[in-house]
Amino acid sequence: MATVHHWTGLEAKALRLALRLSVRAFAQHLGLAVATVSKWESKLADTEPRPDTQAILDTALGRADASVHLRFETLLSEMTSAVTTARRRITASGPRAWEYESWADDLDRVVVALSRQNFTFADSLLTRWLGRFRSPELDDKGLYLFARSTALLGDLKRDQGAVLGPLSAQHSYADARAVFTQLDIPRRVAQLDLSLAVVTEMSGKLDIAARNYESLAVDDRLSRRDRARARLWVGTALSKDGNHDYATRLMQAATRDFEDLQEPDDWSVAHQKLALARRGAGDLTQALHFIDVARSSGTTESPMQRVRLDTAHGHILLSDAATRDDGLLVLDQAAKTAAQYRLVHQLRSIEGIKAMSEGPTEPRQR
Repeated sequence: MATVHHWTGLEAKALRLALRLSVRAFAQHLGLAVATVSKWESKLADTEPRPDTQAILDTALGRADASVHLRFETLLSEMTSAVTTARRRITASGPRAWEYESWADDLDRVVVALSRQNFTFADSLLTRWLGRFRSPELDDKGLYLFARSTALLGDLKRDQGAVLGPLSAQHSYADARAVFTQLDIPRRVAQLDLSLAVVTEMSGKLDIAARNYESLAVDDRLSRRDRARARLWVGTALSKDGNHDYATRLMQAATRDFEDLQEPDDWSVAHQKLALARRGAGDLTQALHFIDVARSSGTTESPMQRVRLDTAHGHILLSDAATRDDGLLVLDQAAKTAAQYRLVHQLRSIEGIKAMSEGPTEPRQR
């Protein structure tokens, strides 16, 4: 069954056609003047029946049988294909649980699409729901799904490199955080704080990011895994800021947590981060050891992770004159993959590494 939340001439015409009535017969059916119905037919979505007439149309649709409802939804879908979707104000009714289950299923599909960097498909799934509902219309379950969708949109924007601005990861994360705060779900709020700290790091504010990560690493609202990830990212921010030795200690502590938690992918990522920290400290022997562990233990099914691994590996190889050419080849391959999947942030990082390698001498092996 269908419910129209706000009638225009477009929906009224679709109902007339679904009832298989002429303009005159439809006017009689509703108890209205023929001129009124004719006006709807001529202006379609550009005219809106008066509130009392909206109620009459509600009643007419509500009394129609299932076959009329099916024809109505089909006709309306066809008629609105040539009209901007912003004009369409109908949503399927029926059991709200069924609709929310479909939304939740689509969000699971978004997670898979994002893991494969299939941004176009992920965006289409998120737009399907975020474009259909506005938060004031939703109950708590709907708000939860809305906030989760908005957070995933933030992940999509982050992975595409859109970090700051009105259509950025930061904006989506902040919106999702506000809804989870309204719903009083502390764990989700803390997870958004963690995501916002990542955005801060990606935007180059390393001191602020490190302080935020430090707070979250001991935040009881987060799971032990998320706290370990925060500790790892403290090390990442410190290493980027030149504090490689202390960063290594923090990363090793996070690595032990991931091992205790039996999180192999996080454990592999931690070794990748350790490799970069040791490269920064000039310890290329340990850097190569850690990157070899990461490459042999981590999954490379995700284009993002493959690019990150290759970028780290190439960066380390580039740091030694003896392996410089190999490093450039690995970075070129990483750049091709990043460009193929539109991983803008990673592509910029690769270009920055190449540019730095043409400057002062890189760390020597010891």
